[in-house]
Amino acid sequence: MSVLVIDLRTVRENPDLIRRSQQVRGESEQVVDDLIAADTANREALARFETLRAEQKQLGKRVSRASGDEKQELLVRTKELSGEVKTAEAAVNAAAETLRAAQLAVPNIVEEGVPAGGEDDFVVLREVGERKVPETCRDHLELGEILGAIDMERGAKTSGSRFYYLVGMGALLQQALLNLALQQAVETGFTPMIPPVMVRPEAMEGTGFLGAHASEVYYLEDEELYLVGTSEVPLASYHAKEILDLEQPKRYAAWSSCFRKEAGSYGKDTRGIIRVHQFDKIEMFSYCRPEEAAAEHERLLGFEERMLAKIEVPYRVIDTAGGDLGSSAARKFDCEAWIPSQERYRELTSTSNCGTFQARRLGTRYRDENGKPQTAATLNGTLATTRWIVAILENHQQPDGSVRVPEALRPFLGREVLEPVS
Repeated sequence: MSVLVIDLRTVRENPDLIRRSQQVRGESEQVVDDLIAADTANREALARFETLRAEQKQLGKRVSRASGDEKQELLVRTKELSGEVKTAEAAVNAAAETLRAAQLAVPNIVEEGVPAGGEDDFVVLREVGERKVPETCRDHLELGEILGAIDMERGAKTSGSRFYYLVGMGALLQQALLNLALQQAVETGFTPMIPPVMVRPEAMEGTGFLGAHASEVYYLEDEELYLVGTSEVPLASYHAKEILDLEQPKRYAAWSSCFRKEAGSYGKDTRGIIRVHQFDKIEMFSYCRPEEAAAEHERLLGFEERMLAKIEVPYRVIDTAGGDLGSSAARKFDCEAWIPSQERYRELTSTSNCGTFQARRLGTRYRDENGKPQTAATLNGTLATTRWIVAILENHQQPDGSVRVPEALRPFLGREVLEPVS
């Protein structure tokens, strides 16, 4: 697959744009200099190869017309030139590999206005709902055990730490939540999809998950397949190497299981189902023209907030700082729900505008008004996931350990209250 990760025209004409992006991310600007050097070396290698090939073709014509000593001299030069062409071709291949590696090392260019800094340097855009801490405040795991809904002990016995069983009302609550999300997605014009959750390396690399996030990914070496940590990966790959009709954005909503190693999270969120190795999710994904991407990003955020309103939990929306974006995102908005037992907000959703970064890697294009192929933009956003159970249980708990069911979920669960089983 030909990988044109960062537009080389931007690198040549406006390298300072990429340098500023790296500064916002808090990452090294050296990758920009490395890419410029690799691009220059690649073009020089190509120029030398093409010059030698042109000479080789001309020499071939002269040999066919020559005779005597002249022909012998030309034949000697032909032999020498053949070796030079092979050496130049090898240099082109090596330069192309160096250029590819240099391109892969550069993350997406962040949007203007993205906050600089790391994980704690986000900007709060708004807070919605009233934060409360019940007088008798149980965390989601204690509530899940009272309701017979979450079984961490048997999950660990069967699969190890950070695995769990959703049992009885826990299983039904997740199904109700994901069905509600899928219903909303369909009503708002998304095509529902159940994608594969094992993908080839080029799909994972194309979406930007084999860089800084490689340690998070499960790899099945014998099969040469990766287990996805989000259905963003198969959704982005769905139209790889295709030219799309993007008169209107193409929107998909996928229901899938997701798998994450949670490498580097040792000791964090070891209690309950906040940070686990396997969970289910409804993921939104959009393809659109680049000039429409910012508006589409706001639209996806609106869909996420509509779902949060349906489960009736307080939340805030943050503009994520550059150092916490991930390599493929140009901008990311997170919605964080209030978790009473922790007396703080925790992420439930995120939506990212990836611009042309993923589509350029995967070869996904559309035709402009002149019929010329152009690189599409891609965006993604979480509409519901297993972690939402945490916010639902804790924010709707009652003193006796029962949990009030948000009104929007009642048609899917067939009850107004989840009652303790013990």
